[in-house]
Amino acid sequence: MDMKMDSFDAILFPSDGRPPTLVSLATSPVTVANNFASHVSTRMPHPEVFMDYIAEGMGSRGWQYHLVEALDGMNKKFSNPYIIFYPVLSRDGMPFPINKCVREIQGSRFREECGWRGNIVVAKYQESSFTNMIDASMADFPIVKNYLMTHDSPVTTPSE
Repeated sequence: MDMKMDSFDAILFPSDGRPPTLVSLATSPVTVANNFASHVSTRMPHPEVFMDYIAEGMGSRGWQYHLVEALDGMNKKFSNPYIIFYPVLSRDGMPFPINKCVREIQGSRFREECGWRGNIVVAKYQESSFTNMIDASMADFPIVKNYLMTHDSPVTTPSE
């Protein structure tokens, strides 16, 4: 198996209000078992590199992902779907800060208890199995923005 770290362009939505930007999302090789008792080589992304305050040494357990295969109203899935990586386990156990960038995108629709939190990384895949990552570009931004504008975070936080 190829042991080198490959990277792909992804869109970072920083939580501190800076504008979204392209980042180089590193991936490392990993082998997983499939249903037929064979092993498949794939690549594990490392979005935690861009997630401030994430628990250290947790690897992929510190973040989760959400698939974006179509926008509301579409009757066909994207040929190159998106995957949103978001932090779930902070260093100190406290909630991540509200993502100001997404908050601005959502405007009056924003609700804090359903808000996206922390730095969010959006990558793009070529296959429905989500094993073949490809470069995203800022041309993908309007599609991702549209999705974030109308969708709450998969993780909700109780009102304080």
